[in-house]
Amino acid sequence: MSLSKIPASIELSPKQIFDCENLEELMPAFTHVYIPDLGVETADSMVDASKRLTEAGYQPVPHFAARRITTKAVLELRIKRLTEEADIKDVLIIGGGLPVPNGDFVSSLALLETGLFDKYGIRNIGVAGHPEGSPDFNDDTALEILQLKQNLANRSDANFRIVTQFGFDAVRFINWAKHIKAMGIDLPVHMGVAGPAKITTLIKFAAMCGIGNSMEFLKKRSSAIMTLASGFNPEDIVAPIEQHWLSDQNSLSSIEQIHVFPFGGIKKSSAWLKERGTWDAESVQCDKHMVAAC
Repeated sequence: MSLSKIPASIELSPKQIFDCENLEELMPAFTHVYIPDLGVETADSMVDASKRLTEAGYQPVPHFAARRITTKAVLELRIKRLTEEADIKDVLIIGGGLPVPNGDFVSSLALLETGLFDKYGIRNIGVAGHPEGSPDFNDDTALEILQLKQNLANRSDANFRIVTQFGFDAVRFINWAKHIKAMGIDLPVHMGVAGPAKITTLIKFAAMCGIGNSMEFLKKRSSAIMTLASGFNPEDIVAPIEQHWLSDQNSLSSIEQIHVFPFGGIKKSSAWLKERGTWDAESVQCDKHMVAAC
């Protein structure tokens, strides 16, 4: 399929999924909807949210946060329930952000090395990327971790991809994607971007997620891309990424799509994505990692 607009996935909490009465009308069929594990969700709520998305015609992508999972048995039961009850085919595996693990797993690599995702037929796996850096480790360590995940992907039948944290500096994001590819990491990259939202909301989430550098960039350019009255317009970040994705320059990186964090609400983000043509109601845009839908 030849696309002129970069494809997009989105992230919704179980509460957002359950509270949305017209969920089926907000996104094109087969849209990838990520379900974060923020430490307050039960296994039941993750399974029920995934089932709700599957029934609505979407592709749920639940998070597995390594440091929040206590034992291998707990991990296996969650994978088993999600695959059998919600027909999960795709997951995002992250560290989890806790300074001290709740149980046996200290990293996303530790989850991957259990072999349980392969056992239950999950062939599409997202791992975290940090263009802004991570509060948990330095840039050199971040690169080493990505190289280990690349090595694991090379040995696996699964389709791996990198899903990044959101940020506001498109040039920095593009240069990061070029850098990791130059270092031998050629996994597809899904760039995280914030959807339309109030500035105060963005500041709150930026502080929580440790992206201070990008937040400073956003403040410096406030006259160009936001006002306190109108809020944040993500187009100034998405447009350069999209132009890079459309150009020959994308051979220097592995950017394939964007991943939207709808901090201002799913309805605002959905309306923006439809208006810009990313979520074209006349066609289904799906990435190559989900062959069953297309």
